[in-house]
Amino acid sequence: MSLLWSEWLKTKHTVIRWFTFFLPFCIAGLGIAYMKYRSDLSSAFVFESFYMLWSAVILPIGTGLLTGFLIHEEEMAGNFNNLLNTEVSRAKLYTSKFIFGLLSLTICTLLTSLILSIGMAAILPGRANISWFFMAALLTVIGTLPILAIHLWISFLWGMGTSIGVGICGILIAVLIGTTSLGNNIWVLLPWSYPVKMAMFPMASSFVSGTMMIEAAVQLFTEFSVSMVFLVIFLSGGLFWFRKWEGRKNSG
Repeated sequence: MSLLWSEWLKTKHTVIRWFTFFLPFCIAGLGIAYMKYRSDLSSAFVFESFYMLWSAVILPIGTGLLTGFLIHEEEMAGNFNNLLNTEVSRAKLYTSKFIFGLLSLTICTLLTSLILSIGMAAILPGRANISWFFMAALLTVIGTLPILAIHLWISFLWGMGTSIGVGICGILIAVLIGTTSLGNNIWVLLPWSYPVKMAMFPMASSFVSGTMMIEAAVQLFTEFSVSMVFLVIFLSGGLFWFRKWEGRKNSG
């Protein structure tokens, strides 16, 4: 807990707090304004539009920025010397970065969903299916776990610029592979497709039954399973690598 509090204090003068607490109001506010302008919208349309944007565009680049800034502040504060020369174990240091990033993404996603749901219930009474939004928020965060682990490793290894660049590539993967049939045979190998695929389950499951419902549940279980597998691979790989890391040679 003390390490997480320390991480929080380090973000005082960074964009991380803005990303966590201000971005939800901006995104949800735009969505609410559009619903106010287009009062004929259905709950399904609002849900699909929001989570396509959130999971396929905002999360990939947002994760790259978030981890990039988390590690960049350590680089600026003594060229990683303060981080690497502490008595705290390397495993705890690395894990605290991951958990803090996860908390930021979770708060940001849930807060955006909450604000949008409240606005939707007020503007489109009787048409808001709030349970979709919160179930999708949870599934989206779960799908983002391996992506967060990948970006944390990249941010330590190559820096913020590379992390952001990979995040931009992640947008292309999420849009082309996660939202279309192009990646039906390869999506399992591309973690950036997981959040958008998992986010669509709450709505999709509401319109199917019988055999199709079973197929949807199996698909979700597959997505959850591969997400956990890649999380273990990249988080444990990053932890093992970080144990012997001595900083970037081109830093400073």
